[in-house]
Amino acid sequence: MASASDVLKQIKDEGIEWVDLRFTDPKGKWQHLTMVAGVLGEDELEDGLMFDGSSIAGWKVINESDMILKPDLERVYVDPFSAEPMLIVFCDIVEPSTGEWYARDPRSTAKRAEAYLKSTGVGDTIYVGPEAEFFMFDDVRFEDGYAGSGFTLDDVELPTNSGREYESGNLAHRPRAKGGYFPVAPVDSAVDIRGEMVSTMIEMGLPCDKHHHEVAAAQHELGLTFGTLVETADNMQIYKYVVHQVAHIYGKTATFMPKPIKDDNGSGMHTHMSIWEEGKPTFAGNQYGGLSENCLYYIGGVIKHAKALNAFTNPTTNSYKRLVPGFEAPVLLAYSARNRSASCRIPYGAGDKAKRVEFRFPDAMANPYLAYAALLMAGLDGITNKIHPGEAMDKNLYDLPPAELADVPTVCGSLREALEALMADHEFLLKGDVFTKDQIEAYCELKWEEVLRVETTPCAAEFDMYYSS
Repeated sequence: MASASDVLKQIKDEGIEWVDLRFTDPKGKWQHLTMVAGVLGEDELEDGLMFDGSSIAGWKVINESDMILKPDLERVYVDPFSAEPMLIVFCDIVEPSTGEWYARDPRSTAKRAEAYLKSTGVGDTIYVGPEAEFFMFDDVRFEDGYAGSGFTLDDVELPTNSGREYESGNLAHRPRAKGGYFPVAPVDSAVDIRGEMVSTMIEMGLPCDKHHHEVAAAQHELGLTFGTLVETADNMQIYKYVVHQVAHIYGKTATFMPKPIKDDNGSGMHTHMSIWEEGKPTFAGNQYGGLSENCLYYIGGVIKHAKALNAFTNPTTNSYKRLVPGFEAPVLLAYSARNRSASCRIPYGAGDKAKRVEFRFPDAMANPYLAYAALLMAGLDGITNKIHPGEAMDKNLYDLPPAELADVPTVCGSLREALEALMADHEFLLKGDVFTKDQIEAYCELKWEEVLRVETTPCAAEFDMYYSS
């Protein structure tokens, strides 16, 4: 266990000038407060620092704004992008009046979810492995004003540039639509950029194993391997930070928007999960795909609550532009071994330790703490109530005839539908006080603002379809 004295020694030994206290807001965005390293002592590192919580959307009101930013001394990193030596320290949010974790703090929610798992007797550890995809562009411009709105994207890889005149000549090597998985350079133009992203994360202590181009032009993925729930959510915050920063250094811009390009595949965050007990995998067994009954029940719980989960796992209006048929999107709520057309896939793996379930509908706009915690709570509800997911579907679900397709449940079709589903189905999240009703209502209030803004804003497609009608 790291102590305040250990951190202070690191500050002294490495000449650290700044300590960046970072926390995650309800929407999943990393926030920070930068302190002069010399003003921090053991008391500040152990007890935390006061800050104004009313400035964070979805948190406190102004008349009860004081909150404590409490460092987690186990999660300390040197920031590789700071001009002067700086430590990144993950923080939890604490109520000053009670000394307890703040109910609306996403990281604290994830910690309560891990504690609840242990209390159930189902297992003592939940492992999570995310596969977060993203796009990188050379130029992005957008506006949303009174008299007009729109956006333009450009990148050297976009197939729309095949006929463009460049001053130095058009070198022609680029992926076609849905053709980026995965030819070597020079068609893949970002090998070195992705390599630097992975190298940076490894230097920071994150578990990484690979990187590659994804299906769409300008789309990419880095291999962040599994860890415990809170640890992996922390790692996802670093992952996104490193991707944004390295892209910026190379003169490019990265986005985790699920669907920035209409006519190509979108970006997801396939999420692998498994529960262990005393160092042994509990998802291995003699049922379908070499799974245990508990694993099947876990899948059953996620499928049952999937529409409510969408509010956390697919939390933007843009998320549902990805979750449409025809772009390898996991729209259908079914499970299968090795079948990527199912929203719940059982990956092939040699040995019991590799037994896990992959949920393919989440995307990386999700707040990782809330998304992983909600998935865990749904799975545990499935185990507690023995919710069997039914028969596996090993056929290509994209090619099902309409009559058969009608019997397969689907994820939500919009953020509006997801928020309505969450308000109707959230009792499973309240067990063990992991989530609170107040927290869920405050989260939905934030998200309704996004729904209403998009639903009341005309878009270019509407002009194209209706202007001359």
